Amino acid sequence: MRRTHRRTAVLTASALAVPLLVTAPAAAAPPHEVPRGGETAGELLVIGHRGASGYRPEHTLASYELAARMGADYIEPDVVSTSDGVLVARHENEISGTTDVAERPEFADRRTTRTIDGVELTGWFTEDFTLEELRSLRAVERLPEIREENTLYDGLYQVPTLDEVLELRAELSRELGREIGVYVETKHPTYFDGIDLSLEELLLADLREAGLDHHRSPVFIQSFETANLQELDQAGVRVPLVQLLSASGAPYDLVATGDDRTYADLSTAEGLADVAGYADGVGPEKAQVIPREDDGTLGEPTGFVDDAHAAGLLVHPYTFRNENTFLPADLRDGGAEDDYGRAIEEQLAFWEAGVDGLFTDNPDTGVVSRELFEEGAERPAA
Repeated sequence: MRRTHRRTAVLTASALAVPLLVTAPAAAAPPHEVPRGGETAGELLVIGHRGASGYRPEHTLASYELAARMGADYIEPDVVSTSDGVLVARHENEISGTTDVAERPEFADRRTTRTIDGVELTGWFTEDFTLEELRSLRAVERLPEIREENTLYDGLYQVPTLDEVLELRAELSRELGREIGVYVETKHPTYFDGIDLSLEELLLADLREAGLDHHRSPVFIQSFETANLQELDQAGVRVPLVQLLSASGAPYDLVATGDDRTYADLSTAEGLADVAGYADGVGPEKAQVIPREDDGTLGEPTGFVDDAHAAGLLVHPYTFRNENTFLPADLRDGGAEDDYGRAIEEQLAFWEAGVDGLFTDNPDTGVVSRELFEEGAERPAA
C-alpha cells in the first residue's frame, strides 16, 4: 500500500491548485475514493499538453504561457538533459523535428545515430549540446502539415530550461491570481541513466530550488517507465507520481531487464493495483478509456476508469486535439485533415466516462468542454 504521505500529496496539491473531481450528472461514472482537496474539491484538470501546442510550437515559453492564459490548470514540460547536465523542455532528445538544428552548418558534424529505447534514430541529440549551444537554436513547429498556422512562429523562440518554465509558472500564477501547476515528464530515463545524465536528481534539484518539492506544491511527475517512479516513491518524493501507459508496447526499463510485463499488463485491474503501490495516478492513451470501433467511430467506455479508481488512482488520459486527423471518424467535420472537428463532443464523452482530467493541445477547448460537463451537458446521441 502507498504510504500516508503519498495520499496527502495528492490531496494538498489539488487543494492548492485545482481540485480533482466534479460532482457529475447522473449519467457519469459514480464517485470514487481518490483523495480530494478541501473546499475546492470537485473540479477536473485541464492539462496543457506541451503548453498550448495546438497554437504555438510545442515546449516553448510562448506555448506554456498561452496555455495558462487559456485556462489550463497545469502546463506539461517534457524534460531531457544537455551534455552539461541541465534539464530542457523537449518532447524528445532528438531535436531535428522541433528545432532548426538541421539548418545550422556549425552543428552539421553533430548529426549521429543513437539507439534510444531499442530504436535506432539518426539526428541531433540534446545530450551532444551544451546549454549554451542549445540556446543558439530556435524552435519550429513539429507538425507543419497539420498546423501550418503555427509555422508563423518558427524561429522566434529558444529551447527553454526547466528552471525557466518554473519561473514562468510562478509569474503567471501571481498575475492570473490562481496557481498554475507543472506536470513534468522525464523522457527516456533508462537511456539517460546509461550515459550518466540521470534526470531524476536534476529534476528534484530544480523543483527544490523553485520551492516546489513540498506536499502542497502544484506538481505531478510522470513517466512511461516504472523503475524511476518507484525509486522516487521510495526516496520519499512528496509530490504525486503518475504512471503513463500506452495501448501497445512495454515500459523500456522492463524490457531492458528482461521483465515481460507490458502496458496491457499494467492496465488490468491487478496491474493498476500494483501501480497504486508507488503512484497516485495513471495517464492512459485515450483509446484505453474509450476505444474506436472498426470503422473508426468512437466506441463505448471500457472498465479502465473504474478499475483505476478502485485502486485509488487518478486518471488523466492523453492526447486530445481539435483537428480531424486526430478525431474519431464520426466526429470529423469538413474535408481536410487539418480542419477542426467536433472535439468538444469527444471530450464530453471522456468526462462522462469519469476521467479526472485530460491532456490537450488546445486548452481553451478543454476548458469549454469541462464547463459544459459541469453544467450537465452530455455528448449528443449518435
